Amino acid sequence: MVELFLSAFITLFVVIDPPGCAPIYAGLVSSATARQANAMAVRACLIAGAILIVFALFGENLLGALHIELNSFRLAGGIMLFLIALDMVFEKRTQRREERAEKVRAQHAQTPEVEDVSVFPMAMPMIAGPGSIATIMLLMGRAEGTEQTLVILAAMVAVLVLTLLALVAAKPLMKLLGAQVEAVITRLLGVLLAALAAQYVIDGLKAVLTAA
Repeated sequence: MVELFLSAFITLFVVIDPPGCAPIYAGLVSSATARQANAMAVRACLIAGAILIVFALFGENLLGALHIELNSFRLAGGIMLFLIALDMVFEKRTQRREERAEKVRAQHAQTPEVEDVSVFPMAMPMIAGPGSIATIMLLMGRAEGTEQTLVILAAMVAVLVLTLLALVAAKPLMKLLGAQVEAVITRLLGVLLAALAAQYVIDGLKAVLTAA
């Protein structure tokens, strides 16, 4: 069970990327007070957690209703995660996040009050985006029994707690790490995610070939 927890934790941590969310969040809440920023961070993680839990528990039924086999979703999810990994290695993912954040900051400039960014863009699509939704469904598809399901959900909660801590400590964290260290971490996580995505594709292909 420890191995399953670590595997799920690492996969979700790489996909959600709390260190990568932190600098974006720091820029979005630059005009907010510490209390407002912390409140939005809590809301963002709670909303993202609710979204991921819904897909974790009912995603397979949704696939069934759409007549999509789990192995097909494994292949598609693995390819999607591999593309995300490529974006991380070449920093395209960070660039898109910054462009999305810039749009929100432009809206801030037009309105004097502090805009709530907890739902968009933080909860969705930065934390509970297509990659993390696909990942939690893939992990749950490999779970056998209630115990393994709870272990995966516990790993998801642990990653969301770390994400919350990263958002709350976003400004001090950026001063501590710096842009260059953040870029190195993002690239390393991207390589790891690429390997995990390849494993998902291999598992899906094995299951399809075995069934055939």
